Amino acid sequence: MSIGLLGKKVGMTQIFSNTGEAIPVTILQLGPCMITQIKNTELHGYKAIQIGYSAISKNNLTQPQLGHLNKVNAPPFKYLKEYKIKSISNFEIGQIITVNQLKIGDLVNVSGYSIGKGFTGYQKRHHFSRGPMSHGSKNHRQPGSIGAGTTPGRVFPGKKMAGRMGHKKITIKNLQIVDINSDKHIVIIKGAIPGKPGNLISII
Repeated sequence: MSIGLLGKKVGMTQIFSNTGEAIPVTILQLGPCMITQIKNTELHGYKAIQIGYSAISKNNLTQPQLGHLNKVNAPPFKYLKEYKIKSISNFEIGQIITVNQLKIGDLVNVSGYSIGKGFTGYQKRHHFSRGPMSHGSKNHRQPGSIGAGTTPGRVFPGKKMAGRMGHKKITIKNLQIVDINSDKHIVIIKGAIPGKPGNLISII
């Protein structure tokens, strides 16, 4: 596969093989995407292709963003993403990228943001053990001591404590493409990917 695609996660389901085996799959709607910029070594120091996805109203973009897209007569896109490549000879500005460049059986890497879980405690975030639940104990889900005594007399940076959990970029590698529907821009991938239905995802 040459460059990646942007799309959204539709949801999960299962399909059955010829032997009756249940296969968990994720349904993705990818593209169509448009090439909005081609970067070369002479001007930018590296080779890359920038693609745009999900057209929106121009009122939702800033003037610099609109100016960037107007240079190539591209519609206002909600998302722009770069993909570094080795050769830019086969691409041109305005070219439409669809799921037709994918094949059934290909292995792809899927990136997305995991589901945010908000502010969570020690047990949920770091799998800490809870305190005793017997009568008289006042340490059920408290963190306990966080320092290391008189020496060094401080809390080390990076200490595992309560805080915001989830909503981190995660990449799942080598997921197999099970089926492709070019008319509806649907790709079915074996396995699970990060995020909830409707989340933006990127494949390469």
